[in-house]
Amino acid sequence: MRLVAGSALCAVLVMSITTADAAKAPNADAQLKAIYTEEWAWREKQFASGEDDNRPVADHLPRMDNAAQDERTKYWEDVLTRLNAIPRDKLSHDEQVNYDVYVPQIEGLIESQKFRDFEMPANSDSSFWTDIGYTARRPFRTLTDYENWIRQMRDIPRYFQEQIAQMRAGLARGFTPPRVTLEGRDASITAVTEARPEESLFYTPFQKMTGVAPEKQIALRAEAVNVIRDTVQPAYRALLKFMREDYVPGARTTLAAEDMPNGKAWYREQIRQFTTLDESPEDIHAFGVSEVAKIHAEMLEAMKATGFKGDMPAFLKFLRTDPQFYAKTPEELLMRAAWIAKKFDGKASTYFGYLPRMRFAIEPVPADLAPFYTSGRGGPGVYLLNTYDLPHRPLYSLAALTLHESAPGHAFQMPIAMEHKDQPEFRQNSYISAFGEGWALYCERLGDEMGMYETPYERFGMLSYQMWRAARLVVDTGIHAQGWTRQQAIDYFLEYTALPEHEIETEVDRYIAWPGQALSYYLGEDAIWKARHKAEAALGDKFNIRAFHDTVLELGSVPLPVLSARIDRFIAEGGKGPYPDME
Repeated sequence: MRLVAGSALCAVLVMSITTADAAKAPNADAQLKAIYTEEWAWREKQFASGEDDNRPVADHLPRMDNAAQDERTKYWEDVLTRLNAIPRDKLSHDEQVNYDVYVPQIEGLIESQKFRDFEMPANSDSSFWTDIGYTARRPFRTLTDYENWIRQMRDIPRYFQEQIAQMRAGLARGFTPPRVTLEGRDASITAVTEARPEESLFYTPFQKMTGVAPEKQIALRAEAVNVIRDTVQPAYRALLKFMREDYVPGARTTLAAEDMPNGKAWYREQIRQFTTLDESPEDIHAFGVSEVAKIHAEMLEAMKATGFKGDMPAFLKFLRTDPQFYAKTPEELLMRAAWIAKKFDGKASTYFGYLPRMRFAIEPVPADLAPFYTSGRGGPGVYLLNTYDLPHRPLYSLAALTLHESAPGHAFQMPIAMEHKDQPEFRQNSYISAFGEGWALYCERLGDEMGMYETPYERFGMLSYQMWRAARLVVDTGIHAQGWTRQQAIDYFLEYTALPEHEIETEVDRYIAWPGQALSYYLGEDAIWKARHKAEAALGDKFNIRAFHDTVLELGSVPLPVLSARIDRFIAEGGKGPYPDME
């Protein structure tokens, strides 16, 4: 039938089509799911690097040019507009939680773009050129992984050129890490330029190849050597030249984040990004000072328990210099850490109902990173322990470090998040510093409750680590908002913590170069303990420690206000955890 414009039949048909479309219109839950599913897939393509062990190795590196940055800003602004159009009160409870996790994430990405954080892609702790190495160290499982790794290596010159262009833009406006934190950091570049191709980090996947026919292995190894020699190493030499001749000499000589362009606003945004809280530097500083005093009193009691007769400065000198507190070989340090991790395994079921399936290895920090790396770092599948400079790796702190970086800390919490397939991928794979680092620090203190500290020295080591994180609140805000010098920060740590001097210097440089990140640990731990104490007080005999821990970890990684709201619900439901049959 041919329709005639203006006819009654046409009007009826148009109305019926409109009614049908309205009936099919997605509800609020479906709208939100569509947005975050689409955006996460887009984001993964934007930043694919192949570091994730559970995904194929990427065949390219991310675009970092201005066109790509403008595209990202516009995309996320459009996403936020769509999110703001969704009435939160129309969402189901589960999707309200997703909304409360996701919206701040998108807001943070937009703010980062507006502040042009991509113009400072390196600091004393991490950099774009060392991040590539994590892919080389991950498991390769298929022929495609090896072929894509070669393609990714071929993309390094383009990637480095774009990163250097952004760094030049940051340099021009004074948006750089402080020069003092960059000195000597080119060792991670010379480790690539000076190595024989067959001994290079980039050749690591080809040393022991799996899932590839022998004749294909020969061809791939030969191609890898050529690419490392003719493509990768020249790119690193160009980067080294830029760092030595332009970037480091031109980097700012001030320390404070507030000294950079729009620095006060930028530092406040870094605080929001890392802590998920809107707190002023002044309030955080004051809280840190009060917590340092409390922990100092605990440390004095722990010192007395060791039988030491002198004062705190003498005790700290004793701890820093007595050979009994230090491993003689890297193997000894690694084996002691393995023993501590195994001791926790025997206690795990008493404190946790849900245990992750993923196991983790304990490995030394790679030699090219070790001199400027932290004492340890953990995550899905691995706990990296720094065996460099053993006289500055105290055994009395090893138990606390291991609980933080392995189980039940990072190598426990992150896999649990990834195993919750009923949650959106952005929840499974996102990492919010305040939650993740707060949880890991909570695990250090939990070790006291679990009986993990067998000597007064180990308990003192745990308290020193608590002090370390509380002192960060004072030092980070002191440097970036109150004009503290580097030496002032070092002296503060020397006075209040038992950390070795080398580690103190490394850590202070990290806080100077990475404003706000150090605040997330203690503020995150504080939020978890406050939630636990609130639940214990409200539930009394009904409080179940396994149910509480399962409830916290089931969230994945969320802003601290979302954690607090979840524990309020936990209390309202009578302390029922997410896995009642495991309680």
